[in-house]
Amino acid sequence: MAIEACGFPEGSSLDGQRVKAAWFHDSYRAPLGKDHRSMADIFFALFGHNPAWVKAVLLTRNRIAAACGLDVPEASDIQNPVQKASYQVGDLIGPWPVFSLSENELIAGRDNRHLDFRLVLLREQHAGQWNVVVSTVCEVHDLYGRIYLFFIVPFHKWGVKQLMLNAVRGGRL
Repeated sequence: MAIEACGFPEGSSLDGQRVKAAWFHDSYRAPLGKDHRSMADIFFALFGHNPAWVKAVLLTRNRIAAACGLDVPEASDIQNPVQKASYQVGDLIGPWPVFSLSENELIAGRDNRHLDFRLVLLREQHAGQWNVVVSTVCEVHDLYGRIYLFFIVPFHKWGVKQLMLNAVRGGRL
């Protein structure tokens, strides 16, 4: 099954008004062929196996974002993500703080002066199959946030689909 674009999942605990008010949001669905014990397992199946060129792009993006006044993760969080045994709200998962965590959903992200974003991973059943829906929701606060997203969104859309496809092809999902 290919990665497919979809609407923001109704089963998410993220406030629907936040999604409606977002300057940008997208969602993509991928099949889950493995039993994952936790949402952290799914997170690292997707985001814990970046090729070197993706890491280089993310590190470059972080340098640019930092120059624009955005908070960015440590380089080590990009280069060598480490999965902990368990997570709770407030912990960092990969490079982002966890805002919400349940058996079937993980919401992480970052709040900045120019924009806030949320990464939502939701495990759900769709058409008789267990899937993960990966959603990104971005709220902008000013012109700098809009300019940043103007340049990032085309790469983001392609990159998220590639990460998901690589995880499916690699048998990690």
